[in-house]
Amino acid sequence: MLDLGKYNLLGVKVSAVDYESAVNHVMNAAKNHQSYIVAAQPVHGIMTAVLDKAYRYRLNRFDLVCPDGQPVRWALNLLYKTNLKDRVYGPNLTLYVCEKAAQQGAKIFLYGSRPKVLEKLAFNLKEKFPTLKICGSISPPYRPLTIEEDAAFIQQIQTSETDILFVGLGCPRQETWAFEHRELLNCPILCVGAAFDFHAGNIPQAPAWMQRGGLEWAFRLWQEPKRLWKRYVLLNPLYLILLFLQLIRVLPVKKWSE
Repeated sequence: MLDLGKYNLLGVKVSAVDYESAVNHVMNAAKNHQSYIVAAQPVHGIMTAVLDKAYRYRLNRFDLVCPDGQPVRWALNLLYKTNLKDRVYGPNLTLYVCEKAAQQGAKIFLYGSRPKVLEKLAFNLKEKFPTLKICGSISPPYRPLTIEEDAAFIQQIQTSETDILFVGLGCPRQETWAFEHRELLNCPILCVGAAFDFHAGNIPQAPAWMQRGGLEWAFRLWQEPKRLWKRYVLLNPLYLILLFLQLIRVLPVKKWSE
């Protein structure tokens, strides 16, 4: 189990952790009915925080910001010699937490995506983990919620007595939601991005060799060019430029003690 604390990556507090440590943190919070917010951040999430001060403020107050993308893991190893052997990929983290929840009898709740995706996701998770307890799901409308809608959704989650809440709204919407609602929910909240679509079988995942080589972005760009071209064509080169500036100490390099 590896947890080396949080490090400054372009102004974002990224946690140098492995899967075992991340799952352990989540399950401890679930067992103790504690609020604990987790985000799995690839390059897109890091760069969103770089360019959006309000989002960076929220993200830096998360309990755990996992290095979701290989380039994020590589950056931590390059800048801080963390020697991370693998990233902590949101879709994989989802499965590891569900596996542990099934073993321990913890209940999960699904918030985000579309009704058909949630239905397929729940079915596939139950197929993979037959003893997993899914105590509810919500597909919120893709627009700002009214005060009444938001209150009703929170009440539904609270009354479900869930132990772990998975949120799949996409970055930065899901992290903003988790930050704004953490005080209302006594359970860990995991922002897991495209995990809902992947595990529902709605979107194919990149081959393992592309994931290991940090080329998942190319696969996703090929799958959804109109939606994702700006994210990867513009933000990826900017990430490399800023990372170089941090490497040569033009931008600050430090570990946060918390």
